[in-house]
Amino acid sequence: MRIILNGWFIDQPDTGSGQYTLQLLKHLPHVAPQHEYALVVPDKKSFQIIDITVSTDFQSLASNLQSPISNFRKLLFEQSIMPRAARAYEADVLHIPYWAPPLRSDVPIVVTIHDIIPLILPQYRGGPLVRAYTQLVSAAARGATLILTDSDASRSDIVQHLHIPADRVRTIYLAADPKFSAHADPIDTAALRRNYDLPEEYVLYLGGFDARKNIETLLQVYTWAQDVLGENYPLVIAGSLPERPAAFFHDPRVIARQIEVEDVIRCIGRVAEEDKVALYQQARGFLYPTLYEGFGLPALEALACGVPVVGSNASSVPEIVGDAGILVDPQDARAMAGALIAVCTEDPLHDELGERALKQAAKFSWEKCARETAEAYESVMRSA
Repeated sequence: MRIILNGWFIDQPDTGSGQYTLQLLKHLPHVAPQHEYALVVPDKKSFQIIDITVSTDFQSLASNLQSPISNFRKLLFEQSIMPRAARAYEADVLHIPYWAPPLRSDVPIVVTIHDIIPLILPQYRGGPLVRAYTQLVSAAARGATLILTDSDASRSDIVQHLHIPADRVRTIYLAADPKFSAHADPIDTAALRRNYDLPEEYVLYLGGFDARKNIETLLQVYTWAQDVLGENYPLVIAGSLPERPAAFFHDPRVIARQIEVEDVIRCIGRVAEEDKVALYQQARGFLYPTLYEGFGLPALEALACGVPVVGSNASSVPEIVGDAGILVDPQDARAMAGALIAVCTEDPLHDELGERALKQAAKFSWEKCARETAEAYESVMRSA
């Protein structure tokens, strides 16, 4: 069987779609070597088709690409070039690894829809062009042979809001990078503390600052917890902060001053990728009050480092965290504070959740994701 994938995001590994595509292509030739795989990438003329094997150098491949940046070129690539490339490759299956399938294709389509946030949360719907694009890809998704998604919560949303029959939507869980399961080097840990001026003990948040991340509740937790935790377990907030306050992106520094918790909050800015393992592993707990996630990768990364999660019981988070954390209503800062205090101050509870965290994280792997994806391709061929 010949499978061809859309590679628009392959040179953007910091994006969710880029990381997903990269990990699939790394693992598919190992777990299902009986099939042939190819990647379609844009170039100045039109497109390239790159054969993918176990020996493909993805770093070199990505560094040599220069994806067009215009929205029109992206739309053209998705709707016109991908179907043409699939025909040229004589593909049996066309996989679009993000929510952008073509409206028409001679080749059966598998599309991965990580989430449908623009249909669930009004503030993410954007202007007229963004809404028109969402309508286009929604209509195109209904013509796909099979839809893959990252969680049962997203699967339920897709069935309900896109009106797709449930038997055409399949959950295949993602995974954390294997590096999060490795022990951090003590030298790296010492350097981390110096470079980011970290306290000896802390609670960590890493996960973005847009509206669904629920930054207000994140900080309100410390209005209840600061007397108990503030001195010994301040909240370390990692990630590139908004350049200016806005309705869509919430600046934690501004909110912290407004609710008078700035003394127990440390904003350390963007963290280098190579520092994230040590940053997670040194945390006493991971605070994650998100309102909506298609998957919730930061929570899984924390679990893989043996760190208990305290956070939201909304959307996909309970599927990912399981019994390795304490999850409550995302709007209940007081209950979340109580859970966080217990995790930080009660050693037996903390240690038990840490052990559960490692066991829960072990249930997710990119090998398993790739294997189940290959099985999905095979099921499409059988139905075709």
